[in-house]
Amino acid sequence: MGILLKLALAVSDAGVRLRIGGDRPVEEHQHHRNGARPSQSGLPRWPAAIALLAVGALYGVISDGLTLVPRAFLLGFVAVLLVPLLTAHLRGSYRLARGIGFGVIGLVTVAVVVSVFLLVSSSLGGGTSAPALLRDAALLWVINVVTFAVWYWEIDGGGPAQRRREEHHSEDFLFPQMNLDDKTARDWSPGFLDYLFLAFNTSTAFSPTDTAFLSRRAKVLMMVQALLSLLILAVLVSRAINTLAAG
Repeated sequence: MGILLKLALAVSDAGVRLRIGGDRPVEEHQHHRNGARPSQSGLPRWPAAIALLAVGALYGVISDGLTLVPRAFLLGFVAVLLVPLLTAHLRGSYRLARGIGFGVIGLVTVAVVVSVFLLVSSSLGGGTSAPALLRDAALLWVINVVTFAVWYWEIDGGGPAQRRREEHHSEDFLFPQMNLDDKTARDWSPGFLDYLFLAFNTSTAFSPTDTAFLSRRAKVLMMVQALLSLLILAVLVSRAINTLAAG
C-alpha cells in the first residue's frame, strides 16, 4: 500500500512539472493562454530621447520667420523635460513617464504644424529666397518624419514600458513579421528603426506600405503626418513652377 502511495505522489509531482513543447511548464502555458506575459523589463527610452533631441537641434536651424518662439526654445524644453521623463522610467513610474512623453511629443508636434503653415505662408508671399526655402522645407520634412516616428513608437503596444523584446502584441500596427510563422513572430519585436521606417514611408507614399495602421489613433496620426508632408512638397513644387515661369 505504501509503495502505491509513493508511486501516486511521484506521478502527481511529475504532472505538475510537465512541460509543453519542452520549454515551459503547464502553469506558465496556461498563464500565457490567459493573456498574461512573462515578467520582463520593458524597452529603454533612450532611442526616442535621442530622436527628440535631434528634432530640437534641427528646429534650431530653420529660419526665424518659421517659429513663434526663439528657435533654441524647443531644444531647451525637450532637454529639460527628458530628465524627469527618463528618471520616472528608471524608477518604474511608467505612467508618469508616458504622460511626460506625450506632453513633450505633443508640444513638438504643435511646433512642427505651426512651422509648416508659416512655411506655406512665406512661400505664397514670395519674400523668401529659393535656397532658404529649400533648406527650411527639407529640415521640416525630416523633423516631421522623426517626430511621428516617436509618436508611433510611443503609442504602439501600450508604450515602451509594456512592450517586450519578444512576442510583440499590438492593436495599433500590423508589421509584416507578425504575419510570419509562430517562431519568427514570437522572437521578433519592433525597434525604433522600424517606426522610423514606418514614418518615412508615410511621408513619401502618403499612405501605409508594408505595415498596416489598425487603431483609430494610429490612423489619425498617419493622416496628420501625410498632410504635413504633402504641404511641404506643395511648397517645393510651387516654388519650382514659379522659378521656371520666371525663367
